[in-house]
Amino acid sequence: MLRLIRTGEAVTRADLGRVTGLSRPAVQLRVAELLERGLVVERADAPSTGGRPPVRLEFDAAGGLVLVAALGASRTRVAVCDLAGRELAGRDFAIDVEQGPDVVLPLLMDTWDDLLGDRPRSMVKGVGMGVPATVEFAEGRAESARVMASWTGVVIPPMVRERFPVPVLVDNDVNVLAIGEHRGVYPELGDLMFVKVSTRIGAGVVAGGEILRGAMGAAGEIGHIPVRDGGGVLCRCGNVDCVDSVASGTALLRDLRAAGKDVKSVGDVTALVRAGDAETMAMVREAGRRIGEVLAGAVNILNPSVLVLGGDVAEAFGPLVSSIREVVYRRSTALATRRLRIEPSRLGAGAGITGCAVMVLDHVLSPDAVDDSLARR
Repeated sequence: MLRLIRTGEAVTRADLGRVTGLSRPAVQLRVAELLERGLVVERADAPSTGGRPPVRLEFDAAGGLVLVAALGASRTRVAVCDLAGRELAGRDFAIDVEQGPDVVLPLLMDTWDDLLGDRPRSMVKGVGMGVPATVEFAEGRAESARVMASWTGVVIPPMVRERFPVPVLVDNDVNVLAIGEHRGVYPELGDLMFVKVSTRIGAGVVAGGEILRGAMGAAGEIGHIPVRDGGGVLCRCGNVDCVDSVASGTALLRDLRAAGKDVKSVGDVTALVRAGDAETMAMVREAGRRIGEVLAGAVNILNPSVLVLGGDVAEAFGPLVSSIREVVYRRSTALATRRLRIEPSRLGAGAGITGCAVMVLDHVLSPDAVDDSLARR
């Protein structure tokens, strides 16, 4: 019933009875529980067809809060959202995630406390985090030995629950970006691929309307697919010529410095591109072609409706995106690209916050979770 009310499929008790087939007393009992739990409110402003207007039922997004954090290798955003996933308060800051969970998690939790302000802690219904590492989703365990090495094997949820005793969900940062972009921009599409081109390269896949994590949470690790003629560059994973090692933001900065360019950040590379520096433009385009080579194979396998390009590097360089498009359309099958759209991210960094909130809300507002909560009350 809560799902029906949240989606607007049923907004009166009569609607609920008609859609569910339940008796009037059963509907009344269930609605009363949802009202008592603070998940639903009544509005007496529904249109009347004669006589007393029916009471409209509405999901109460203000009835609780979720705490979210989108961690990145170079930037992190922490926020408090309502039960509709809308950000109520947020903060950006730079933190080196390699300092480890004993440093990073207390900072996140202190920030949530600050952002909550005078709001009762009892309103917090769940916590969602995206981290730049491979995550075994079921346990919330960071498993990557190469990124966030000091987090390897750490089960994150119990550490957060010591301060906030609510459900805690943790996923790979690109998965939450994919969830956010899908739910926030393309909810009508069942198949989407989000590719983050930033310090590193990774992907999140939505298949059949659900995030595809794979058997152990390792789906979407496209950064470690090798490219042809990469020059034998050793990747942090131990293999050579992975697209991450030859075409990421880190790789671009390395190669430009080797070519004598004074670049310290993606912003410096952007300035060279805008100035029309031919050598920089050529390197950016080559990075785009290499990424496109990998994505063409992914498009052939997954056949998404839309391929969304996000991350600092993708957002900064038009020539890189143009090269990706060129190679994907040329090297993927005609059927896979017939209706494929390749689009820039519309939400940008905000997709991470949206995705974390959606991930938590889909869990804490699921029928099973709501039933369990009502039973415990």
